[in-house]
Amino acid sequence: MVSPVDINTISGLSEQDAIARLKDEGYNELPSAQSRNLFSIAWDIIQDPIFLLLVGGGVIYWVLGDLQEALILLGFVFFITGISLYQEGKTEHALEALRDLSSPRALVIRDGEQKRIAGREVVREDILILAEGDRVPADAIVLSCSNFSTDESLLTGESLPVRKVAAVGSVEMARPGGDELPFVFSGTLVVQGQGIAKVQAIGPKTEMGKIGKALQKVKSEPTPLQQEMNRLVSRLFGIALLLCVAIVVIYGLTRGDWLKGFLAGITLAMAILPNEVPVVVTIFLALGAWRISQNHVLARRTSAVETLGSATVLCVDKTGTLTQNIMAVQQLFAYNQSENSQPYNLELHSKEPLPESVHELVEFSILASQRDPFDPMEKAFKQLGDRALANTEHLHNDWKLLREYPLSPDLLAMSHVWQSADSKEYEIAAKGAPEAIADLCHFTPEQQQILTAQISEMAQQGLRVLGVAKASLIDAPPPFLPPHPSLSPDRLPDKQHDFPFQFIGLVGLSDPVRPTVAAAIKECYTAGIRVVMITGDYPETAQTIARQVGLMQMGAIVTGAELDRMSDDELQQRIQSINIFARAVPEQKLRIVNALKSKGEIVAMTGDGVNDAPALKSAPIGIAMGQRGTDVARESAALVLLDDDFSSIVQAVKLGRRIFDNLRTAMAYLLAIHIPIAGMSLIPVLFKLPLVLLPVHVAFLHLIIDPACSIVLEAEPAEPTVMKRPPRNSKEPLFGKKTVGLAVLQGGGILVIVLTIYGTSLYLGEGELNARALTFTALILANLGLILSASSTSPLSLKILRTSNAALWWVMGGGIFFMAIVLYFPFLRNLFSFSFLHPIDLAICLLGGGISLVWFEQLKLINQSQGVINSKSRKPGVAEYR
Repeated sequence: MVSPVDINTISGLSEQDAIARLKDEGYNELPSAQSRNLFSIAWDIIQDPIFLLLVGGGVIYWVLGDLQEALILLGFVFFITGISLYQEGKTEHALEALRDLSSPRALVIRDGEQKRIAGREVVREDILILAEGDRVPADAIVLSCSNFSTDESLLTGESLPVRKVAAVGSVEMARPGGDELPFVFSGTLVVQGQGIAKVQAIGPKTEMGKIGKALQKVKSEPTPLQQEMNRLVSRLFGIALLLCVAIVVIYGLTRGDWLKGFLAGITLAMAILPNEVPVVVTIFLALGAWRISQNHVLARRTSAVETLGSATVLCVDKTGTLTQNIMAVQQLFAYNQSENSQPYNLELHSKEPLPESVHELVEFSILASQRDPFDPMEKAFKQLGDRALANTEHLHNDWKLLREYPLSPDLLAMSHVWQSADSKEYEIAAKGAPEAIADLCHFTPEQQQILTAQISEMAQQGLRVLGVAKASLIDAPPPFLPPHPSLSPDRLPDKQHDFPFQFIGLVGLSDPVRPTVAAAIKECYTAGIRVVMITGDYPETAQTIARQVGLMQMGAIVTGAELDRMSDDELQQRIQSINIFARAVPEQKLRIVNALKSKGEIVAMTGDGVNDAPALKSAPIGIAMGQRGTDVARESAALVLLDDDFSSIVQAVKLGRRIFDNLRTAMAYLLAIHIPIAGMSLIPVLFKLPLVLLPVHVAFLHLIIDPACSIVLEAEPAEPTVMKRPPRNSKEPLFGKKTVGLAVLQGGGILVIVLTIYGTSLYLGEGELNARALTFTALILANLGLILSASSTSPLSLKILRTSNAALWWVMGGGIFFMAIVLYFPFLRNLFSFSFLHPIDLAICLLGGGISLVWFEQLKLINQSQGVINSKSRKPGVAEYR
């Protein structure tokens, strides 16, 4: 805690003043999205054009008299709304829990007493008491402090803690970044020491709040699928109603039977209004969000699930994303003037015991740290000691700390004076900047030059280098401790320089990369996804991390200063040849994302800090870290990575590709099956033939079509090559020429076959009822064949019997079972206006279905052969350097 003298001299605000300021200036809250309740989520769902189409279609069917289809359609409305409410509600609850975990509390002085309050209740000019582990609740000026450091990586991107000093005189708040500043900032973390600070800004006026304001200017863009569906929704009703009216008029004028004309119009409207389209899209995205959540990725907006599959660039921050945001000892350099010492690399000898030559270096680095450390570097020393020096004489848990000499602006080193358990030894351990430790050891210029070369070599490897020294009171010769009564362990010197320090060596620390990152980045390259590192760290550190994780450096590293000198046009020209940005600030990250978007890239941006939030919101796919991420970052992102594991992103991308592939297959199936339905509804009217399809027939078809496209095809596993091909063109629509062409050929083939059966039956004088039964049965079998063919990307074989997709067999078996009931139960046969089918009739229908299946398989082979030709024509390296 802070010394009583410091606290007793400050009375702070009175409770009455604090309440008045809270009323006048508001709560200390960041600008962020408000959590949504059940009604607001439901209102958002109701306003979605997809759901408006569902409800509108159901109302039209109801008005036109088809109560059964209306009830089925409206049933889907409630079912899908329930799924969406559950998914969105679960998302909001998860985010609320994350918000609760990250919400800071504050210790303030009011009316001369210490009081802990909620961080949102802090007001301007409150006096804060800050200690190790505290989250700073507001921007404040430091009044007094002791060995005080904070982690400002959430604001600056710099992973190393920065030292704080007390303000001298009257000062104004400045921007974060750099050591020796008397300012602390909202959301940052105290990692060492303690201090007293006076609040200068709260809520929107803090540095966090300023970034939050920038988010309000960034508009989230609809995904290509959303745009395509909106266009479809705007045209669908008009086309359906126009054709419906036209067919009623044509039938009534040409035949004089307006009642049957109206019936034909209803059937045609049902046939050409593919109400399954919005159902399929919603189910695919909702179930896709659920499947991705199984891989620890929470979808805040389900539309981002589809966009994942088309990601071409993944922008990642180094700290906490590629690395673990923890410090670990990587190298130990035991200083020995008489020998040519070499650093000992712990990574290269991870399974070997620590050599005796570096035991003392580890021992005194621990003694120079807190006994129960909070600082990441001191934690690293303790962890190494517990692991490598256990059961040795180098750990001193029973020693007593007599005095601590903290860091100061003049000397970037700290020392601890320890008394042994038997009170016979008095050891002093020092650690700090290597230059400061060398100064304490009174190095000669020659020694300093040798040490500088070693420090430079370790720093070039991306290591944070600290020096360690030791001293002993017992062995202290003059002039350090002159032998007179005034100098003893009870009367320690005022300055660290008065100890006879001996240089022990250097310790190199690194922020280790996540173990799964290298494999994940390799898979990204295989999938044609470019990885771009955007970090606030130095270029040397960024380059080292890039080398460790296998990030291919495409060009020179661009720093934030160089980026500032570039115009937007120049950045857009060079952006395709740069994949490492160092010393970047929040505004620059947003510029980078926008430059990539201007080149047509689909950008997935990962981040955890407030400084990432604008880019997260601007990117088509914003992915925030769930454990370490800030509220602003999470609420700005489309996806939240719950376990902060980089490899989960790759799995989410794989699922996104699978979802889009299956969605396209389902759309092609829907378009294909509606062609024969619409054709058999329209052709008999135009050629004055008996009607084939009545509303009940189309309703029966929907009982097969709806689960087939929304459940069977959604559950299909991903293709084996799904992550071995480049991302799809973002401008390629879901209903592209290739998709439409394939569907037209499939549907056209079915139409030709069933129309042939229908025409032949009428020509042979079989009668209207028999012709209708033959045609409809052949249509059902062809439909099942289309489902079977669409469920597998490879040619059909007996392997299909071992498919894990149980829904496929339920739909296939159910379709055949219910068709048999309709054909051979008199009541249902009369309801469907069928005649009794004999074995020869069934054989004709089976032949028609078999021919359809062969036709589908031939189209599949042609489609695959064209895909192979297209893949061979791609330029080499597209999978790695898009």
